[in-house]
Amino acid sequence: MATLCRPAIRVPEHVITMEQTLELARTLHADHPQLGLVLRLIENTGVRTRHILQPIEETLRHPGFTQRNALYESGSKRLVPPVIEEALDYAQLRPKDIDLIVYVSCTGFLMPSLTAWLINTMGFRSDTRQTPIAQLGCAAGGAAINRAHDFCLAYPGANVLIVACEFCSLCYQPTDVGIGSLLSNGLFGDAVAAAVVRGEGGTGIRLERNGSHLVPDTVDWIAYGVRNTGFHFLLDKRVPKTMEMLAPALRTLAEQHEWDVSGLDFYIIHAGGPRILDDLCRLLSLKPAAFRYSRATLEERGNIASAVVFDAMARLFADGTQVDSARGVIAGFGPGITAEIALGSWTSARTAQDERLVAVNASLSSDTSLSGEHATAEVP
Repeated sequence: MATLCRPAIRVPEHVITMEQTLELARTLHADHPQLGLVLRLIENTGVRTRHILQPIEETLRHPGFTQRNALYESGSKRLVPPVIEEALDYAQLRPKDIDLIVYVSCTGFLMPSLTAWLINTMGFRSDTRQTPIAQLGCAAGGAAINRAHDFCLAYPGANVLIVACEFCSLCYQPTDVGIGSLLSNGLFGDAVAAAVVRGEGGTGIRLERNGSHLVPDTVDWIAYGVRNTGFHFLLDKRVPKTMEMLAPALRTLAEQHEWDVSGLDFYIIHAGGPRILDDLCRLLSLKPAAFRYSRATLEERGNIASAVVFDAMARLFADGTQVDSARGVIAGFGPGITAEIALGSWTSARTAQDERLVAVNASLSSDTSLSGEHATAEVP
């Protein structure tokens, strides 16, 4: 089965704190009629620090979409290669071992995709398949994992590299002063992540089942307005209540797999905001500690869009407390309103030969024609 290996994460060097964010809101929007509400909403996010691509003075300027997209391209080409190298090291693979690259991002646009540049510059094979995903927003991290899983099911033994590149700070729009926009200015951060799904072997999360769920008639709840100045983030006030609609989808997928979603060993959940995590805890009858990895990501890095699930997952790996067969769920939420959900179990590294050995031993152990002690198979 396909195994999702340890992710690698990189964040830009510039940091903005909660205190700085609040002071900027007070300074830039001193005459806003709902400033008090905006400040309370930002404080309630619990986001203590965020990393951004440029110094805050430059982030607050808007030089035009052309220059912003050029910053997206230069930033991605600077930060993505080292995170890929680290993810490949974790998976104990080389670029030529990769059969598909899934690249997810919603904060800039390149054509051809960055995948073409990566194949040309990092030693990937020229027949490496490319799947760029640009319009699933925060749900794209979960979607990338699921499409990698699907590919490994279709092509047993294949290896997939996932890359998430999100520079949310490049979407800052100084003229957008709606409550949702001002809240997003204090919530989103920048990050780059990469992870490998190995078709055989590897230590990590053995992917077992995946699914998607779209909530009808919510397409305008999270959206981009694409204008001359670039991407304008649109956030409906009903978004925080979406877990009422999405929690049943998590429970249903787990039940189809004969699991109880309220009784799993680990949870990697998109940290869109504290309300999402709190509501999901309540709806799934879980203690707040169940989402400790997602909460840490939100507190230290903010909502980093499609990279959230990989940052939270990296914390799970760093924790080092998982045992073989521990069961868990990965879920990303985003525009649509869409949920991308994966179920999997923790597994230590096994080679293809190990897998065959286990299967043969199981077969021999159950063979009633054998006498004496269980036989042991030797696979050359």
